[in-house]
Order: sequence, then structure tokens, then C-alpha cells
Amino acid sequence: MSGSKPDILWSPHHPDRYVICDSELGLYRIGPAGSAETKAGTLPLSEDTAATLLAINSDTPYMKCVAWYPKHEPECLLAVGQANGRVVLTSLGQSHNSKCKELIGKEFIPKHARQCNTLAWNPHDSNWLAAGLDKHRADFSVLIWDISRQFSPDTSVAADKIRLSAVDVDSGSVVTKPLYELGQNDACLSLCWLPQDQKLLLAGMHRNLAIFDLRNISQKTFVNTKAIQGVTVDPHFHDRVASFFEGQVAIWDLRKFEKPVLTLTEQPKPLTKVAWCPTRTGLLATLTRDSNVIRLYDMQHTPTPIGDETEPTIIERSVRPCDSQLGSFAWHPSAQNRMVAVSAANRVMTDFTVFERISLAWSSTASLTWACGRHLAIEKDIATKMRQRAQLRYGHDTTQVWRNHLLAGGDDPQLKSLWYNLFYILFECTEDPELKLQGNKHALVYSGIKDIVKVSSGGPEVDAEPFLRSLEQGREWQRAAAVALFNLDIRRAIQLLHKGATTDKGDLNLSVVAMALSGYTDERNSLWREMCSSLRSQLRNPYLLVMFAFLTSEPAAYDGVLYESSVAVRDRVAFACMFLNDTQLPRYIDKLTNELQGAGNLEGILLTGLTRDGVDLMESYVDRTGDVQTASFCMLKGSPGDVVKDPRVQCWIENYRHLLDAWRFWHKRAEFDIHRGKLDPSSKPLAQVFVSCNFCGKSISYSCSSVPHQGRGFSQYGVSGSPTKSKVTSCPGCRKPLPRCALCLMNMGTPVSNCPGSGKSDDKGDLTRENKLAQFNNWFTWCHNCRHGGHAGHMLSWFRDHTECPVSACTCKCMQLDTTGNLVPSDGI
Repeated sequence: MSGSKPDILWSPHHPDRYVICDSELGLYRIGPAGSAETKAGTLPLSEDTAATLLAINSDTPYMKCVAWYPKHEPECLLAVGQANGRVVLTSLGQSHNSKCKELIGKEFIPKHARQCNTLAWNPHDSNWLAAGLDKHRADFSVLIWDISRQFSPDTSVAADKIRLSAVDVDSGSVVTKPLYELGQNDACLSLCWLPQDQKLLLAGMHRNLAIFDLRNISQKTFVNTKAIQGVTVDPHFHDRVASFFEGQVAIWDLRKFEKPVLTLTEQPKPLTKVAWCPTRTGLLATLTRDSNVIRLYDMQHTPTPIGDETEPTIIERSVRPCDSQLGSFAWHPSAQNRMVAVSAANRVMTDFTVFERISLAWSSTASLTWACGRHLAIEKDIATKMRQRAQLRYGHDTTQVWRNHLLAGGDDPQLKSLWYNLFYILFECTEDPELKLQGNKHALVYSGIKDIVKVSSGGPEVDAEPFLRSLEQGREWQRAAAVALFNLDIRRAIQLLHKGATTDKGDLNLSVVAMALSGYTDERNSLWREMCSSLRSQLRNPYLLVMFAFLTSEPAAYDGVLYESSVAVRDRVAFACMFLNDTQLPRYIDKLTNELQGAGNLEGILLTGLTRDGVDLMESYVDRTGDVQTASFCMLKGSPGDVVKDPRVQCWIENYRHLLDAWRFWHKRAEFDIHRGKLDPSSKPLAQVFVSCNFCGKSISYSCSSVPHQGRGFSQYGVSGSPTKSKVTSCPGCRKPLPRCALCLMNMGTPVSNCPGSGKSDDKGDLTRENKLAQFNNWFTWCHNCRHGGHAGHMLSWFRDHTECPVSACTCKCMQLDTTGNLVPSDGI
């Protein structure tokens, strides 16, 4: 605009077009940088976008304000307000229909010449155009024009408020009579139509903000304020309006129009533009004069004021599109948080996105949640994953160990490799007499391949056909073909590729690879080798890559296969065992082991075994992931005692036990301790608590050697022909009767199993005894405060319905004295 800074207007219907308003109008189209739509001479806006100039309009001099027609047709109709008060309709080089041709060039002229400050199209009735003018004596400063047709006077409107003539068009396309005249003896600096009704107009007058209702223009709602510039309605909250004066921004609520609900921080220099984000609720952008920074005020989380003097808080930040001073900016109408800014001096434009603030939150179950704009992401922390696995009894299956990766979700290839390797070693290799080393069936588990290759000079020939059939069932065609090729069976590899290409939704490229393999020749300088070397660069599947790397490699130079990280470790190790000599193989295994240990890759367990090296690898894995659950179960599966006693392993186990307690998984924790005791007998705790006689102090536990089966204090029960079981009702030492249950009044005592001496031993030397432990309902239980108690089952039943002790005249709240008495285990919910 002449003598002022440029402004930007986005097309209301074309998300890739905007107008720069300066001394002339320039229409631009944004496209990807370097695309076919952009031409030579385009202006770069960012690393990804560029602007192409489509049209220039220099026919409207002395521009002061511009407004884009809100409807889709006419396509590119603009209203231009000039320094003399005239409003001109113009366009920008677009193809025009008959309606558009009638409107272009039409002028709307006020009675007295003065500057036009602002324009606003009515969003409901697009034929209405409001213009705000400077003051001129007693004349009106807000004029509403109808751009299309003549109007008859409304009988409800005072005649002195509406200036109409018999003919709207005085001379050709010049209109001198507006539809409405408002704001007498005042100046209008800003305008906007209110979305609630098509006849409500908000105007920033010289001394106040006024709401004009065109249904009754004799009355208006107004509030005295200096913040009268740049009035704009929040597109997401139609009762919220922003305006500014000098360096202050006022936020108004039209439902309480007495004073601003919020006044933003005063800026050192006057503001030049204020705009609400059309794609984000409560985000306001402001620009001050001679500044290269756009300030953003986020009112999305603004609380409602409690008192009259309470101001809500906002979050303020700023963005710097470029280093030069900015002339103007504009939000993109549809792209989220996108903005284009133009510099004041050299008219350089910048396209950028205002990135949202990221809000983080931890859930009660340790899931990490963050929100960014309209996106909400939830990341399951390792603690959350371990919690879910614990509920599924992850790690407890001692026979089908491979199923643990399914309980873990089945989407982690390293966990899948770990549990399949442990299953194969624990339950297949160790049962194969040909693979036992020196009679020790657990040598593979403890040593791993790294130690085995150092002491073994060779191994038995292994038939790969069963393994290939299993890969076929899993539709792993590329891997199966690679395994067949490594076993020097090219015909079988070609068959597998053809089969993979012809199955449902198969990869047709496999047929091309099969055709390439069929022409294999071992000549070093052949055309086949040259073409296959170039084909490798176009392949993406790692197994297809290593197949051609193998066929085109020089003798004993297999780095293209051995160091392809996307190929499974077990496949690379098998390849190395087949094609490396006795000197190269241990060297490669050591190098691969060190690499996997440093990365904490669980596939390396195949190489290290569950040894000290395996602990080192697992330590790297735990440091990387925090998964003490997997580390604990893995090390308990087959490691010898000295490895389980490693302080690091014990630390993982104790941390996992503490986690189960923290989650209130007490049953799971007890189940883990039992599982741990079976795999590591040294971890079984010694007896710490026993019931003793109140008279002699001896334990009342049953002992066959000291207490006869019959006699005083013992009752016999059972059925004919079955071993008798005794119930202790008196002390085995002093024969004093045991206390009575407060509910059933019977002497407390627990049925015990047969004497250890009468049990039968199995082949392993373990005693086979029925009911090794008495039922929990018969256990002794008592309150440590009042010393009353009885059978555990009776006490639990009593306290389900009562809070006081069952003993008469005792008012002790027994269960409430224990902080865990009212808790329910989480895994029992």
C-alpha cells in the first residue's frame, strides 16, 4: 500500500494462493520447492515451499485496505479502499463469468472524500460490504454498500439514517448511495461482522467500541476504550473479540461488554496487527512496529475469572520467521498453525509452521503421554510393559519357553530371538545326544557358541530341509531361499522364490530374482556378475541382498553376508560355521560377540550363553531398556549358581520383586519367589516365624519322632483304608491345650501330613506326601493388640461383615489396625 507496509491476504477458498497488498496487488501460489508447478524465477519461502507469481494488478492506486470476497464465485474478487474514501471492486487476472464482469470496476463513493481505513464483507450476505472512514464534520463514518442490486427503503428504518435514491447507479458503475449509514460525527478505524447474526456489526470508533444492530440502528451498544484498532473475532469462540491500542491488546467477552476480560502485557512499540489462529482455539498472534518477532498468546487453558479484579493467566511465546523487520503476517486458513510473513523493506516472504508446545504427563501406571496440537501420543514405559507382562505370567512357563515372546506382545524381534534360542538350547539341543559336549547336557546353555567353537574342531552334518519347511510355513520366502543357497542348493532356492511369488499377495519381484539366480555362472568377468552387482543396489530385503553378495563375492571374502546387520545373528553364525576356516571363525565370533554385547542385543545370547559374558550382554540390555523382568527370568532359566549369584543378577531380581510389591501384585510376587526357588534352590528363605507354646515355649509344629499318633491331645480322622492324619490340639511338649477359636470355640490346631518317615521316595529322592501344607483356613491367626483370634477362615468370614473383635466385650477394631487390612491385591481385581 502506498506509503505503508505490505499486508497479506489468504484466499478464502484456495489454500495455495494469497495476495500481497502494497503499492500494487500481487497474486501468488505456493507449491513444493522444485516441483513441476513452480517455474524459473519463483521465490523460495522455505526449504520445502516456493511461491510463484500468478498475476499483478496496478490499476488501483492509493490503496489503504483490501478485503477478499468471501464466496467461491466470483473466484478472485477484491474490494480496495482508497485514500479518498472510494471503494473499488477489482480482480487479479482470472477468467471471469458474466457476473464477475458486471462487478469488476464498480466504485462506491462516499458523500465527502476522506480516507477509507477498513473493509469487511458480510459472511452471511456476501453482497454487503462495510467500509470504515475517517471523520468528516457531521457525516457518517460507517457505510454499508450493496454491490449487486437496488434496495427499497425499509419502513422500520428512520429516513434520516438511510440515504437511498431511485437509482443506485448514478453514472455507469459508480454507486453513491449506501444501504446503511452509521457512526455519525465520529471516525471508524476497524470493522468486523459478528458471526452470531448477519446484521450485527462491531466497529472500532474514535473513542469506543460499538455494536450496531442493523435491525434497529437508532440504538447501539458501546463501551468507552482506547483499544479500538484491529477488532477481530475469535473464529472458535464467537463471543471473544480482540482489539489493540498502541502496545496493549484487549480481550473482550461480548456477553460481559463492560470492560476487557484480559489485557495483555504492554509492548514497548505500537502494535501493527493482531490475528486469531483459524485452526487452533485461543491462539492469538501480534506484531509490533519495526520488529522481527511475532508474539503468540495461548489462551487455550485460560481459567474463568473468579472476581472482578482477577485476570486469567496466559502462556506467551514468540517466533522469529527471519532476521529482517516484518511488515505483516497471515495465518493459513486451513493448514494447522501455518503462517506466511513478509518483510517490511525488501518484501521477502517466509513460509513456516508455528510448532505447538508439547505437554507431558505420567499416568498412574507409568505410561508417558504427550499432547502436541491435535495429536495425542501415548508411549508405554518399560514399567508399563512389565506390568502387563506380569499379569500374563510372562517368564513362568518352564516348558514352552518360546511362548514368552508372545506374552511380551510379539513385536520385539530381539525378545523373540532370545526366547526361541533359549527354548532350542534348553529343550532340543540338550536332549540330542550328538550335541552333548563331554556328557554335560547343559554345556550349550552355559557356554554358548563363542566358547564352543574354541574347543570344537567340527560338528555333525545337519539336514536343513526341516528348517526350510518351517520357513515355508511361516512364508519367510526370502530367508528360506537364502538358507537353501548357503547350503549350495540353487535349484531349491529358485523353487522357493517362485513359490513365494505365486502365493496370495506374493512379491512378484521374487520371480525376477529367481530368474537372475537361474543364470548363475562362476566366471569372474561374466556379464551376469556385472548385472547382479548393479541389481543389488535396487534390492531392499536383506536376505536377497546377501544372496547376491554371496554369489558375487570373491573367494573367502564374505563380509557382505557376515556384517549385514538386518540378517538374523543365528543365520550369520551358521553361514560363518559353514564357510570360514578354523582361524577365521573364532575371530569373527569374538568380534560379533563384542559388537552385540556393546549394543545390548539379545540375539547375542546365542553366542555368549548364560555365562559371565551373557551377564555382561544382559547388563547392556538393561541399561538400554530397563527391562529387569526379562533379565531376571532369563538368568534364572539355565544359569549355574555362580552366575545367578552375580551381584548384577541379584540386583535385577530384587528390583523386579520390589516392582511387583509397588504394583500390589503380592500374589505375583509370591509366585515369582516360588518359581525362583525351583530354579535356584539357594534362594529359598529359611523359616523365620513359628508358633510356640505359651507355657513351655516350644514349637507346636508336629513331629513324628516326639509325638505319638494316638493319645491325649490328638484326634484321628479319615476314612477306612486311608492313612490317618492327625490334628494337633495340644502342645507336643507339655501337653497343655492350645487356645480355642473365638468363633467355633474348638481348640485350634492344624491337620498335618504323614510323618516324613512314612513317605515314599521317587527316583529323584523327593518325598511324595499329600497335603504338605495345611489348608490356610485352619491356620492360627490372632490380633497383636487384643490377643484374640482363631482359625484363619473363621476370622476372615467374621471381618467381612464386622469391624470389632468377635470376643464378647472386646471393642478392638482388629482388621483396621493393619494398614493392609483393607487393601485388595491389584492382580485380584
